[in-house]
Amino acid sequence: MHRTSGRLADGREILWFDERPGRDRGVRDLRDLPAVEHLSQIRYDAVLDEWVGIAGHRQTRTYHPPAQTCPLCPSTPVFSSEIPSADYDVVVFENRFPSFAGTPDGPAAPDTSRFVAAAGAGRCEVVCFTSDHDGTFSRLPPERVRTVIEAWADRTAALSALPGVEQVFCFENRGAEIGVTLAHPHGQIYGYPFVTPRTATMLRTARAHRERTGRNLFADVLEREIADGSRIVAATAHWLAFVPFAARWPLEVHLYPRRHRADLSELDEDERAELAELYPQLLRRMERVFDDTLPAIAGWHQAPVHQGRDELRLHLELFTIRRAVGRLKYLAGSESAMGAFVNDIPPETAAELLRAADPS
Repeated sequence: MHRTSGRLADGREILWFDERPGRDRGVRDLRDLPAVEHLSQIRYDAVLDEWVGIAGHRQTRTYHPPAQTCPLCPSTPVFSSEIPSADYDVVVFENRFPSFAGTPDGPAAPDTSRFVAAAGAGRCEVVCFTSDHDGTFSRLPPERVRTVIEAWADRTAALSALPGVEQVFCFENRGAEIGVTLAHPHGQIYGYPFVTPRTATMLRTARAHRERTGRNLFADVLEREIADGSRIVAATAHWLAFVPFAARWPLEVHLYPRRHRADLSELDEDERAELAELYPQLLRRMERVFDDTLPAIAGWHQAPVHQGRDELRLHLELFTIRRAVGRLKYLAGSESAMGAFVNDIPPETAAELLRAADPS
């Protein structure tokens, strides 16, 4: 993998991750773009003990453009996109409409006695998986998936080193039903200025489990799933994919490395090679369960930068809101207002459907 760095017309960083050396990445971005303003803010919810991002400038972000003006396709003589080159393998660049950006302007400690707000510092990046506008992650060749993995690992390490970043999250939103506004196959990477609520809950649970048993919670979950076996979807020497015992979504798969890894940057050569083969296979299994579109989210849970790295194990959470042909799982009253999920498909049934699906 060969990494080249450049700058877009408004000063944002762009990085090419190429599978072969010698690609010309010296093309300048000649667009007339205003500088990106860092307008994000975070506010503390004293009732739930959570931080909330406020980013009103994102209302003006690009929304379902026609294919010929897709900002994630390579630039052409008639249209200059976000990528100032005629082709690419994998590209990462700073989001023009970031949820979090800039460096912190000072500490903002949680305080239930008053309203607390701070600059929404951090970093948001876009990851373009392929120059093919009509492609999907599930159909990328293993070599390209491996390049994406290398980009995720590279950016996880780089964002973790930024001042004020507490957690790095690599994810893909897929499908208009999920809310995707750009059809080109891509994902995102967030460098949060706080530990996210989901991760904070996992850490509290893992620490309590450690105090009670002296063992790692995620290692024990993996051991129990292997012993049970009914929810395992796929297994390799270094990875295990299973539907979790208390799955919230109609089709939900968790993918764990068998050895403890805090984040993607810690994966070794063998783990990365197997992941490049296994991950798209899981996506293809999910695509074939229902003869319909696959609105899905894939998110890498990684340990925070400064805490819990011996407790929280890296893992992928992959799920779809598709519950049947022509039917979606909506987060209605119980899920949205109370956070209490009700799943229409038993996890054991979901695992059976996924195992039976053809991954080729």
